[in-house]
Amino acid sequence: MDFSNYKCVMVLDESLPLGILCNTSAIMGITLGKYIHETIGENVIDQDNYSHLGIIQFPVPILKASKEKIKDIRESLYEDQYQEMVVVDFSDVAQSCNDYPDFIELMKNTKHTDITYFGVAMCGTKKLVNKLTGSLPLLR
Repeated sequence: MDFSNYKCVMVLDESLPLGILCNTSAIMGITLGKYIHETIGENVIDQDNYSHLGIIQFPVPILKASKEKIKDIRESLYEDQYQEMVVVDFSDVAQSCNDYPDFIELMKNTKHTDITYFGVAMCGTKKLVNKLTGSLPLLR
């Protein structure tokens, strides 16, 4: 796969505590890995002959935004022009559940307008990703 025109970013709610930010990015990253597995490089061997699993072959910037901006981005990602992108979100609904069946049931009974997103991750063409996130600052 040619990654020269491909980009992934994560956008996290800048007001969240550090632990929730870490949890959100970890969960979204694991899910992205399932859907963009071709971006993971081969395993590598260090000088001492120890093996290390392959990692993604390009940077994934972690950006920050307000919860309102993240909700706007998530809503935009439902538009037809973004349908080819891989999109993962993590929300208050998911964070409040103890197990996956609870999450399924709670989501089934939650309107999308009532969801508060902790973060959204996306992968696609640089043009489309930049259109939504190009003006956002890095999370520091």
